[in-house]
Amino acid sequence: MTERRRARDLGFAPGILPPGRLNAITDVAGVCVGQVTVTEGEATRTGVTAILPHGGNPFADRVPAAVFAMNGFGKMAGVTQVQELGELETPILLTNTLAVGRAVEALVDWTLALPGNEAVRSVNAVVGETNDGRLNDIRARGVTAGHMQRALADATTGSVAEGSVGAGTGTMAFGWKGGIGTASRVLPAALGGWTVGALVQANYGGTLVMDGLPVGRLLGRYHLAEHVAQQADADGSVVVVLATDAPISDRNLQRLARRAMAGIARTGAAFSDGSGDYAIAFATHPEVIRTPARRAAQTSYADWPNDRVSPLFVAAIEATEEAVLNALTMATTVESRIGGKRAVGRALPLDRLLALRGG
Repeated sequence: MTERRRARDLGFAPGILPPGRLNAITDVAGVCVGQVTVTEGEATRTGVTAILPHGGNPFADRVPAAVFAMNGFGKMAGVTQVQELGELETPILLTNTLAVGRAVEALVDWTLALPGNEAVRSVNAVVGETNDGRLNDIRARGVTAGHMQRALADATTGSVAEGSVGAGTGTMAFGWKGGIGTASRVLPAALGGWTVGALVQANYGGTLVMDGLPVGRLLGRYHLAEHVAQQADADGSVVVVLATDAPISDRNLQRLARRAMAGIARTGAAFSDGSGDYAIAFATHPEVIRTPARRAAQTSYADWPNDRVSPLFVAAIEATEEAVLNALTMATTVESRIGGKRAVGRALPLDRLLALRGG
């Protein structure tokens, strides 16, 4: 059996732009990721993934941000204030659908406890989710506030674990085991030299395409294959988190977030009625961070020109696409027993994948 490997190591390297050093969202300087995997007994298969825009106080030093919903069948918290004000004031937590409330509480507690926030009386906690109820006994509410706090506390720069970890522990994608995936792209110096990183919580369906190869069709597992035993469900959800060090405004971050869905589309997504498809994008350039001093002085912020953002769009598309592929190729098989019934999320068979690729 082929060892789990990232998509690029298997010969699937979509796009034209090069990845960053880690090929991860943490290639954007300062971005931190923390994850807690919750596997307990026969039925709990879930977790939490935390994304911090920087290592400081995000309530005081706010990053510009934007949210885009391709299909709004989801429970993302904090969306309206991000849309209204164009900024993040907390980290982003990803978890399962029924743990959103606990994640909000954890972010509020974490924010209020930060030095300098003693007078804070309003916190807009941002939480994304997908429903992992096919492999996880979601009604058991296995993710606790303690798990959320640990993910926030453990968040670091550096390599990001992928596959059946964190908020991707119990997810499915295209009929195979889904999970957490990440990737990045770096623009040439002549185009600004900026980095765009993506992290995805993949739990959606359709007909899988990997770097142009129709894997789902060739392996006989795809949406609407009504007479195929391994038919794949198209419902589910996907959350994409994009980070960039480019000096762009929340308005152009909105445009960037939309392009993430082009990356999801390239993987063969069905964007079904029951799939919540969300992207949230933020920028970390020092000259766009909304510090207390800048807010008080009402100073202007840097903004990369509109006619120079197109390469960033390409980077977002490519990083999102590869992040999904990494979630699939790194995911391991997960089994559970819910209500006396066995459930199995089988990992994408890399041997068969390589055979299709001719490798």
